Amino acid sequence: MLLTIILAFSGCALLFLMIWEATVTMPFSALAKNFPLDVQEKLKPRLDSMPLTPKRIIGGIILVILILAWFGLFIVAGVDGKAHGFRYWDYAIRFLIIGAAVKVFDIVGLDFFLLTKTKFFQHYLPETEGCKGWKQFGYNRKQQIRQCIIIPICCLLSALAFAYLV
Repeated sequence: MLLTIILAFSGCALLFLMIWEATVTMPFSALAKNFPLDVQEKLKPRLDSMPLTPKRIIGGIILVILILAWFGLFIVAGVDGKAHGFRYWDYAIRFLIIGAAVKVFDIVGLDFFLLTKTKFFQHYLPETEGCKGWKQFGYNRKQQIRQCIIIPICCLLSALAFAYLV
């Protein structure tokens, strides 16, 4: 159980680092689609004129490494479970705890607190200062609902894979 909690917190930390790194380097302009619409409009001139710089290339590489590390959390959880004789529901509970913790952190920590209560993004994207989107908690409700459906399904499929295929 301790490893599950450590992995859940690590997943939250990795998600924050991915958001931070992508905001600072904007390796792919498509990442801006995760922002509110008025923020996207304010960023459009910057994104359209952004040259491919070493900072953006390195940012893309770092982002890929962070994403791989995030998936690695589940591999560590699965391998540890295998070493401890986990069965399907043991894996399922572990993966669901990690997935739920990361999703709650995404909604509460990132979307509510970081987006609407701080000036985190405006610090790195000053042209978006004053956008009303920064105060619109729930602007991405459909995306969050989709993820709340997909995450448990992926957790249960991962549990199935580790319990019966690995």
